[in-house]
Amino acid sequence: MQYRQLGDSGIEVSAICLGSWLTYGVGVDDSAGRACVDAAFDVGINFIDTSNIYGRGAAESFLGDVLKDRRRDSYVLATKLFFPMTETDKGLSAAQVAKQIDASLARLRTDYVDLYQCHRYDPDTPLEETMEALSEVVRSGKARAIGFSEWSPEQIEAAVALAPPHVKFVSSQPQYSLLYRRAEAKVIPLSIANGIGQIVWSPLAMGVLSGKYAPGATPPAGTRAAGDDAAFMKLYMTDPVLEAVQRLKPVAEKAGCSMAQLAIAWVLAQPGITSAIVGASRPEQLRETAKAADLAIDPALLAEAAAILEGVRIS
Repeated sequence: MQYRQLGDSGIEVSAICLGSWLTYGVGVDDSAGRACVDAAFDVGINFIDTSNIYGRGAAESFLGDVLKDRRRDSYVLATKLFFPMTETDKGLSAAQVAKQIDASLARLRTDYVDLYQCHRYDPDTPLEETMEALSEVVRSGKARAIGFSEWSPEQIEAAVALAPPHVKFVSSQPQYSLLYRRAEAKVIPLSIANGIGQIVWSPLAMGVLSGKYAPGATPPAGTRAAGDDAAFMKLYMTDPVLEAVQRLKPVAEKAGCSMAQLAIAWVLAQPGITSAIVGASRPEQLRETAKAADLAIDPALLAEAAAILEGVRIS
């Protein structure tokens, strides 16, 4: 497994990050979830990402239980806040930051998280208040570093301007894949200039880049596109997109890897990318995906893959 420094934090994380959205404590049986976490450690993944909103605390509670017997310094743990936990508990106010970090730590059964992230920007709270509250979380030892997810370039610049005296962001968590590249225009260059690393989510475009969805065909039973996420995935599930994705097969064959591994290897080869978040409901799935971190694929093949999808990119 390859390891990279997260921004200018000094924290070393695996190039593959185990995510817990829609899986642990929520959609995956606990025994299968435990097997996936064990598999992550077996292949060298030391980075685990979650959020208080995943299952409204269920994912954090699951991880707290499954990690409780492992050495705390053997893994890097990240969680988030912003989305409503109750009708009144939401956002990034000072009161909410103080309340939600303590609640997350209790569920995770740890004294600190390595990375505490703003799941989105809060337009209803002054940025100075949020940054001061996050800084206090770091100064109190409850988090080693702070980050954000899906903030605009203007919001990032405003936060950077407040550090010092406030603690500086070290990570960004944008959606990013061969099919979704919006962050390339401004967020990634701005982050690189300010020592902020990218921890990207949905590097497989919600599974579409694995090639398991055939154009014109009904999504296989048990897949995300056949379940509750169908509406969420509709932009990816068009015949032009799925036909283009199928044209990645010979590229993957030339690279000697699966289509999913090719897609993740492409993400990890891009400037400013620290880690790619992957989910898994089966340990063998995770073991296969994790191999992407160690692939040495000819840059010409990665460029060929990007060129094939250029005309059907969602962003």
